Amino acid sequence: MGILEVKNVGKRFGGLQALGDVNLSVKENTVHAIIGPNGAGKSTLLNCLVGKLIPDTGSVMFDGQSVLGRAPYEINQMGISRVFQTPEIFGDLTVLENMLIPCFAKRDGAFELNVLPSVLGQKDVLEKAEHMLEEMNMADKRHMHAAAMSRGDKRRLEIGMCLSQEPRLLLLDEPTAGMARADTNNTIDLLKQISDERDITIAIIEHDMHVVFSLADRITVLAQGTPLVEDDPQNIRGNPKVREAYLGESA
Repeated sequence: MGILEVKNVGKRFGGLQALGDVNLSVKENTVHAIIGPNGAGKSTLLNCLVGKLIPDTGSVMFDGQSVLGRAPYEINQMGISRVFQTPEIFGDLTVLENMLIPCFAKRDGAFELNVLPSVLGQKDVLEKAEHMLEEMNMADKRHMHAAAMSRGDKRRLEIGMCLSQEPRLLLLDEPTAGMARADTNNTIDLLKQISDERDITIAIIEHDMHVVFSLADRITVLAQGTPLVEDDPQNIRGNPKVREAYLGESA
């Protein structure tokens, strides 16, 4: 039994079958990659995992509790955080101010930008934010406006903001999309560090196979909305079904 269990999930959009009878089990404290060609249903599945979409059939359980129909803040309270394809940060705020937001929300459960000046004076919240910036190797950027950073640093900040919520499951939707190779490698190193040092499970959707094979303990391949193969990385590389799905080669 995994910490995340997807059973018989199906989702249609009109006449389009986006997901068909998907079964997936993500083991605790592992990195599980979900890959597949464009249109395979990866993003639809991820949106079902965080309650953004409700499947037509099946169930999604996190640590024995259903995530279906829950509001985003409830998903966070369950211990699930999500990193989107485009970094979701406040560009007009400093790096430190961005980090203060989830640190405060974790303690008090709500946040509005107009209370930010008073939050800066709350020692415990400020110390937590500063600690997270140290862990993300961003302490020297604390007073920089977030919009001025590279995409790689924006992603690092967003991951740190997620970690400040102390999640048990971190969902990453193509976290290296649009990055230069150096930033991609830095992100891989960061995620390896997080996986090694924290009691956390990571599920990642990613097109970059360098990222997938650098991180994943287990890989699920989707094709046309249905799991095609689930296996260890070393067995995925040469699997004829995977070659056929990605490259159109005969299996």
